[in-house]
Amino acid sequence: MALSPLAGKPAPKEILVDLPLLERDYFERRPDPDDPAQQVSFGTSGHRGTSLRGSFNEPHILAITQAICDYRHEQTFTGPLYMGKDTHALSGPAQRTALEVLAANDVPTVIQRDDGFTPTPVISHAILVHNRGRSDGLADGIVITPSHNPPEDGGFKYNPPNGGPADTDVTKWIEARANALLRNGNTQVKRLPLQAAISSQTTHQRDLMRPYVEDLRNVIDMDAIRGAKLALAVDPLGGAAAGYWDLINSIYGLDIAVTNPQIDPSFSFMTVDHDGAIRMDCSSPYAMARLVGLKDRYRVAFANDPDSDRHGIVMPTAGLMNPNHYLTVAIDYLLTHRPDWPADAAVGKTLVSSGMIDRVVNKLGRRLFEVPVGFKWFAPALFDGSCCFGGEESAGASFLRRDGSVWTTDKDGPIMNLLAAEMTARTGRDPGERYTALTAEFGPAYYTRIDAPATPEQKAKLARLSPESVKASNAGGEPILLKLTHAPGNKAPIGGLKVVTSGGWFAARPSGTEAVYKIYAESFRDERHLQMLVSDAQQIVQDA
Repeated sequence: MALSPLAGKPAPKEILVDLPLLERDYFERRPDPDDPAQQVSFGTSGHRGTSLRGSFNEPHILAITQAICDYRHEQTFTGPLYMGKDTHALSGPAQRTALEVLAANDVPTVIQRDDGFTPTPVISHAILVHNRGRSDGLADGIVITPSHNPPEDGGFKYNPPNGGPADTDVTKWIEARANALLRNGNTQVKRLPLQAAISSQTTHQRDLMRPYVEDLRNVIDMDAIRGAKLALAVDPLGGAAAGYWDLINSIYGLDIAVTNPQIDPSFSFMTVDHDGAIRMDCSSPYAMARLVGLKDRYRVAFANDPDSDRHGIVMPTAGLMNPNHYLTVAIDYLLTHRPDWPADAAVGKTLVSSGMIDRVVNKLGRRLFEVPVGFKWFAPALFDGSCCFGGEESAGASFLRRDGSVWTTDKDGPIMNLLAAEMTARTGRDPGERYTALTAEFGPAYYTRIDAPATPEQKAKLARLSPESVKASNAGGEPILLKLTHAPGNKAPIGGLKVVTSGGWFAARPSGTEAVYKIYAESFRDERHLQMLVSDAQQIVQDA
């Protein structure tokens, strides 16, 4: 994809979303239930869309929330449902709609008091803290967020009692039930007026921020960070964690500078992403241009996306760190600085994450747990402690508490931020310097991810590939060692293909929302070899 001339520059007024139109369409536009693009569709992380195209409107939220109520009833979940929202413009209206349905169904619901925002990991943390030691009265949750997606988008996720993203069986059930309700005009949806829902005995407004922040000491060495007196900064990118950093500073005696405290649902303060869109992607050097510009003022700086489940790490030595590189050093550091972690706990990564992780895990004598794309695959293993860390190349990760028990089972951006400060404080080397040391030990890695055009038929064919479909015997000039359509860690289908050689690998999987398929590739040789892998990947997919 060609780089937009706007990439990395302040967003011009003409590309800002029309907020009144966005909200008006949310309430007034009626989606066509026979149009697949306007149906409820749970991808790797919930239902996403925009009111402007009839894919995220009040009828969707009514149907999804009623379906969740029906699912809870079927599963006999009777504990509280924790519901959070991020700072996207559609998140507030969607939360109000959902609350009307939850109250009408007598679901005990906990929301952040004073109409506040709640990061994704805070909802996961609240669920797990409530459920600790329980076998009944189990809590679950809803997070209303489209993650780092553009300002016009909305998103709606369900987290069951294990605290993580719902697995495929659950989301398929909710999706099917919601679409059935939608097709019947939502006549079976129970609903109260908003004020009645807010004042209902089942609606509870609490402070979800302080319990999470006070518990951070049990997952991060906050004393080490305070003692090192590092110059630290954060840009919350106008997200749900914006208000958390002052409390973190207050409780732990830190002085993390908040470089941008602004909350604006149009995200007008952003610099434009690679394609000319506003996107709060904290792993993008274009979206992160403002914080990268401040890199020499701080030993470590960091950012999160609007629901704070992703992280971006910035430092003078490396600028914005590649997410794969940071996952690698995080794993290397944690496995050598968490003595109370279970010795047999595996390290989780998605199969499109860097092979440098494999090398570090092998060096330290740990087992690798390699799964398909989607953090839901880590949730059960983080929950029971059989996995000490789960990370994905798109800058999302979480890990166990310092004592080896579960912290969150959804991605947690703030702890990944604070971990960068901890490792710098305790070792005297920032994450970029630590990665340089690993490349000196194992050699460099060259990684890329690109989008290639694909028709719906081509995407469907790619998702159904078997290893036998791949006729090629070489990739990147080397014999193919493995052809994978199921993940090695849990044998789950990857919805695509991964090919491994002695000097690198590539993976191809169809996009769930766009007319493209994604190619991920990594070479342990050089850039030329990486481009050979990408070229061969496209040919192999075409021929399969």
